[in-house]
Amino acid sequence: MTRILFVCLGNICRSPLAEALFKHQIREKSLEMAFEADSCGTADYHIGMSPDPRTIRNAHKNKIFINHLGRQFHPVDFEKFDLILPMDVSNRSHLFRMQHADLYTSKIKLMRSFDSKDKGADVPDPYHGDESDFQEVFEILNRSVRGLIQILVTR
Repeated sequence: MTRILFVCLGNICRSPLAEALFKHQIREKSLEMAFEADSCGTADYHIGMSPDPRTIRNAHKNKIFINHLGRQFHPVDFEKFDLILPMDVSNRSHLFRMQHADLYTSKIKLMRSFDSKDKGADVPDPYHGDESDFQEVFEILNRSVRGLIQILVTR
């Protein structure tokens, strides 16, 4: 089983949506037994909280269900997960600065490394934006997750 971890700052917007999209897309392909996914934040702002209501609304509008409570990245995640996908360079840098991260750098890849449109760019944080920003993030993550699954299935 391949374990994937999606990482953003607070674990209430981007990463729980990426996790839900991943689970939805692998379910559509009947691949649930091959993959496990989770999400977390690098900060401790929202531990135990549900995702942002705007994220949940946007996901539901796009027929995606989110079932997640916020948690913070823990160093044991380096060992537990096969692929760690931060949403932006800031969160990737935070992970790289953690103790023993140098042993796991090959597992850490930017989420948009798998985007068919703009490889390697940041997934913008919609937290201070409006509904259109949340929809833009949905589209970016939907493409990126599709590209990720395609690569995982072919290897």
